[in-house]
Amino acid sequence: MLLQRLNEYADRLGDILPAEYYRPKQIHWVLDLKEDGTGKLTDLRVSAKNRDQARIVPVPYVQRSGTKVPPYMLVDTAEFVLGVPKADKKNPPTKEAQEEATRRHAAYRELALLWARGMKDSVGAAALKSYFANGGPAGVKIPEDVQAKDAVAVMVGTRWLHDEPTVKTTWASIARARKSGSDDRTGLCLVCGTSGSLLATIPEPVKKGAVPTSGGSNEGQLVSINKAAQGRDGKIQLVNTPICQRCGGRTMAVLNHLLASDTNSRRFRDDGVMVWWTRQAGDDSAMALLFGNVPDPADVAHLIDSINNRPTPHAGERVDDDEFHALTLGLNNARLVVRDWIDIPLTGLKATVAAWYQDHGVYDGWTGTTRYVPLWLLALCCGRAQDGRYAKDSAPHGLEAELVHSALHRTPPPARTLPLLLQRIHADQQIDTARIALLRLILNRSSNPKDHVMPTLDDTCREPSYLCGRLFFVLEDIQSTALPNLNTTLRDKYFRTAATAPGTTLTNLHVDATAHLKRLRRDNKKAAASLERRLGELFAMVSDDIPRHLTPVQQGRFVIGYEHERAAKWDRIRRAKEKGQATGEEQ
Repeated sequence: MLLQRLNEYADRLGDILPAEYYRPKQIHWVLDLKEDGTGKLTDLRVSAKNRDQARIVPVPYVQRSGTKVPPYMLVDTAEFVLGVPKADKKNPPTKEAQEEATRRHAAYRELALLWARGMKDSVGAAALKSYFANGGPAGVKIPEDVQAKDAVAVMVGTRWLHDEPTVKTTWASIARARKSGSDDRTGLCLVCGTSGSLLATIPEPVKKGAVPTSGGSNEGQLVSINKAAQGRDGKIQLVNTPICQRCGGRTMAVLNHLLASDTNSRRFRDDGVMVWWTRQAGDDSAMALLFGNVPDPADVAHLIDSINNRPTPHAGERVDDDEFHALTLGLNNARLVVRDWIDIPLTGLKATVAAWYQDHGVYDGWTGTTRYVPLWLLALCCGRAQDGRYAKDSAPHGLEAELVHSALHRTPPPARTLPLLLQRIHADQQIDTARIALLRLILNRSSNPKDHVMPTLDDTCREPSYLCGRLFFVLEDIQSTALPNLNTTLRDKYFRTAATAPGTTLTNLHVDATAHLKRLRRDNKKAAASLERRLGELFAMVSDDIPRHLTPVQQGRFVIGYEHERAAKWDRIRRAKEKGQATGEEQ
């Protein structure tokens, strides 16, 4: 299924993909040939600061390995093209390195002439034959800073020689011969369902560095069996996975194209990558909304409304039949690990992303609007907070990828999320929109409906831990209103103990609040009356049932109750200001 979908996407991309058995690569040097075969080297290298100016073009490529590696057609390393031996910076090339460079250049020369000898009317082929007839690299001044690993391409006039159509067809036949194996099998392709010549190995791996990993950056194969113990009936390579030559090259070319895309891929730091595409040219803006730096509230609201609104009788005629595909990859010892595969209707993707934002939106009492948090920040808020901001790269390893899985499968976040989040809240005392949003997501996606929470203050909820959170904010509000310039607030000193063991803590704080209320009655009677009334109402609801200890889920509800009571206060102040009234809570 996965290979079939990649192959279908290749049909849609058409000429956007490189030619068969070609891959984009940076060119460091150009061997400029004149029609008489004389040539010179042109330096195309760029500094690290100017990587965006590097010359990257599709060139012949097929995976090669072993000690006697074969050459590529026309574009290869300086060791093949110019016979430059490998050497370190301190010592001259060894005899063995010089001999290997000579062997590799001879193989390169033979392959290049294999094409050139068959081209009678090609100016480029004639120039190449003259170049080798005149001694090849011996007639070219090679700068001392040319390294054996530098990529060298050949140009005649203003045209890349490897771009000649006949070069592409010749190279494709050579690459097929290399990858079909010694037995040249034929059979039914698992991907396209047609009979043809089958591959022995996949011709193109995923590029080095395309899949982030903490274990070192390597190329990776999607299908690879090179030991009998790994294959069914002891068979190795692609014996049990028949893939024709055309499908094998196209699927990997598409995968590399997606991995290099800025709009259709998401890298998870050192823990893999996700790519996605649609079967048709459908609108996958929901993914941009999911991975955006700052979700636009209007776009999110429109997406949620489009899912929740009842369709018209004619809506069925306009249903989008496009499909959405997403692939999450990891890398292990040069082999790709398929961590997740999603194959759903595009309308299902929109509903899934809408549900994601609906489950975690946080009401902002100051503005009277709902705020939505980007996915990357939901992962980062489980990290360390410093000076009101989250420390870079402090998010738990792999959490962002796990949250993506939760978002696209409409499943709860991983079980470790709640303990991690509570630990950070208790450690750095920061309760902000991101952490409240993640708490809402955890509780709203719980399998127990009793854990689900409303987006705003729920006056009908009698769950003790939720009421305890509300009560703690009122106690804090009483203190901050009576003593506005304290260096250490009630939350700084008691939030952690109140959230884990509210029984004793809230009872003691309720007693301490008496002195603060007494001061308020003297200085601000209106605020004192309002706060005393709310304190009495909440304490009456919970006084006979204050839990001695709270579970992690109950601690989460405590924090939500605290935040809801705080947002409700700002909401009352905002509404009163809009009406030109005073609440007494502003002081």
